Amino acid sequence: MKVAIIMGSTSDYEIMSQAVNVLEDLGVEIVKKVISAHRTPDLMCEFAKSAKENGIGVIIAGAGGAAHVAGVVAGMTTVPVIGVPIQTKALGGMDSLLSIVQMPAGIPVATMAINGSKNAGLFAAQILALTDEALAAKLDQFRKEQTQKVLEATI
Repeated sequence: MKVAIIMGSTSDYEIMSQAVNVLEDLGVEIVKKVISAHRTPDLMCEFAKSAKENGIGVIIAGAGGAAHVAGVVAGMTTVPVIGVPIQTKALGGMDSLLSIVQMPAGIPVATMAINGSKNAGLFAAQILALTDEALAAKLDQFRKEQTQKVLEATI
């Protein structure tokens, strides 16, 4: 299974690249696309409706401002969608966060912290690891290494 990482514009990639890096480190196959809910709605529909048949197991959707990417995609597929609100200059990302987190009942989007794409990547990997023992072992190792770094930290 693949993880799709989609974003509203190329300017979002600076943040979304953290999810890319985590997933690449874990050996997860990814698909990256810029898809705008407002500028390319037909492409968004096509992508969302064909995600499952294209082998996508989780979609990570990042956007700032109105941040409709995650919600619109979630409305057109049953593939799990993880939303990443991107920080904005005008409202600091609160606009993005509220847009993603306030989904209507029946159309869930798992929402990360503002600029939280690293956790989105890890969460996507955890979802896939439910049916992928090798990935589950890599996640266990990641956690052990993370714990060890904290134990070895000095001030």
